[in-house]
Amino acid sequence: MSPAQRLQPAPRAFSTAFGLLMVAAAEVQAHGLALVAAALAGVAVLAGLQFRPAATIAVLLTISVIVLSDPSPMYAALSGLCAAAYLVLRHAVGAPAVVTATQPTMIAAVGFTFAGVAASSFSPQLPWLPLLAPLAVFGIYALATRPFLAGRSWPTRTGSADYRR
Repeated sequence: MSPAQRLQPAPRAFSTAFGLLMVAAAEVQAHGLALVAAALAGVAVLAGLQFRPAATIAVLLTISVIVLSDPSPMYAALSGLCAAAYLVLRHAVGAPAVVTATQPTMIAAVGFTFAGVAASSFSPQLPWLPLLAPLAVFGIYALATRPFLAGRSWPTRTGSADYRR
């Protein structure tokens, strides 16, 4: 065990707990092939203790469990929240002086989970509503990057000779 791992036993234990809870929440209503994927996800969580990329494989396998078993939105949301905590804490292990589980990180994870649960709670009968999603994402992206692009000047065809070079 490296000195960094001895200094950080809590992220290792908590990441494993969140990983197993992630798999357990996803496999509550699983059957057949979804149970096989859940078992593989559990093995990947345990393998993630020694091999960090296995944590990502565990999350991807858990996503496949959710797709195959179609659990209720609350179980899927709990599994997603645990997946976020699992990855954040798992990647903190072995990195001295790196704090990944910050308050903004956890607020964002809980906030997006709440937004997903709220969105799945309402069942509007508007078949065209998913068509607005790409436009909404682009609008949010434009608003989020606006403060960073406010002072930039963009080249124009008529105003800049450097544009043609």
